[in-house]
Amino acid sequence: MKCGLEIHVQLDTDSKLFCDCPTNYQDAPPNKNICFVCLNQPGAKPYPPNKKALDGAIKIALMLACKINPDVTFFQRKHYDYPDLSSGYQKTSIPIGFEGDLNGVRIREVHVEEDPGQYKPDLGLVDFNRSGIPLIEIVTEPDMRSPEEARKFLRELIRVLEYSESARGEGTMRADVNISIEGGKRAEIKNVNSIKGAYKALQFEMVRQKNLLKRGIEIKQETRAFLESQMITVPMRLKEEADDYRYIPDPDLPPMLADEERVEYIREEMPEPAHIKTDRFVKQYGIKKDDAQVLTSELELADAFEEVVKEVDPEFAALWMRDELKRILSFNKITYKESEITSAQLVEFFKLLLDKKITTKAGQRIIENLPHNPKSPTLIAEDLGLIGVVEEDVVQQAVKQSIEENPEAVSDYYQGKKKALNFLMGQVMRITQGKADPGDIIKLLKGELDK
Repeated sequence: MKCGLEIHVQLDTDSKLFCDCPTNYQDAPPNKNICFVCLNQPGAKPYPPNKKALDGAIKIALMLACKINPDVTFFQRKHYDYPDLSSGYQKTSIPIGFEGDLNGVRIREVHVEEDPGQYKPDLGLVDFNRSGIPLIEIVTEPDMRSPEEARKFLRELIRVLEYSESARGEGTMRADVNISIEGGKRAEIKNVNSIKGAYKALQFEMVRQKNLLKRGIEIKQETRAFLESQMITVPMRLKEEADDYRYIPDPDLPPMLADEERVEYIREEMPEPAHIKTDRFVKQYGIKKDDAQVLTSELELADAFEEVVKEVDPEFAALWMRDELKRILSFNKITYKESEITSAQLVEFFKLLLDKKITTKAGQRIIENLPHNPKSPTLIAEDLGLIGVVEEDVVQQAVKQSIEENPEAVSDYYQGKKKALNFLMGQVMRITQGKADPGDIIKLLKGELDK
């Protein structure tokens, strides 16, 4: 299998690419955010291209290790007929960036184009609020060899886009998926709207093409649609070639040149890409790659980790931030940034654990109370009565008490039921008010029960 992707994502701007209409199309009534320009009415001329959109495209291209086109860049008209395209053509730039790379997948080109409107075939209606919103299109070489590789690439790409803070992320992503099996022609699957959708579309299409080849049927070079509700692809039309779009330079838009000083300024100001940060975390801090990938899933989380490890052991911090902190964020369905947890709170919390002022179990309860809480972890621990770790002789006494009070659980333990040991541990935690270390409790319980 060979797979290449054409990924379209909206750039994060307040106004459209060639006019001043707002881009909050999802919050507006149908056909509200429109003007003569974005509807391409006769005589209406486009404004000069949105500078923020062009700068955002350059930043993303740089983060994908692309070369920036040093020559004159211009917009072309890409002609095709569809109800969501009022002019009969789409304005799309020649490549702004080219010859990039993301984790071994070559980036052929990066360019900017205008989003069409939203067509609802079942109703025969078009909403042009979206028409003219700036899109970045990222085209890869056919370097992916399985649906899993494509899914992994898209996840990494979304991280790059989120780090750039210049694009709107997976929610606005539409991907065209190109796939061929050795010996067959290429099929293009249009407008896949999610990473999961791309993965499922590739799985289905790979099996479909393999079965055709086994039966000696020639694969057509065609465009197909992905029906997400059924997880299948269906034919749309024979695949167009570039000549079919009748590209011409747009005479209403001036040529542009990416100023070298401006490009260098963007390069210096842009954040370190997530995939590069992941590799650096592994080398610099000696943590596992899996941990580093979780910690770099958000720019703010990665920044917090780097602040924390100035005062706390990196492996210890990575373990807690990867497991317990991400568990709490996932449970509350928030990002680290939205949680309002500060790196200072995390440092204090980790020091409580390392200095054995609280137990691991107490730590799990404290971290659950950190989101949206300006209190220090010490105050939270005091409010919950979790400060302090009991001595071993107190734990030993609590172990004996739990065994005496729960003969049925003891009997279950001797019958080989593992849950009985966990139950007894819970009883010891209750007696010690959560101030005993679970690992110590298990050792003492086994020692007492196996006498």
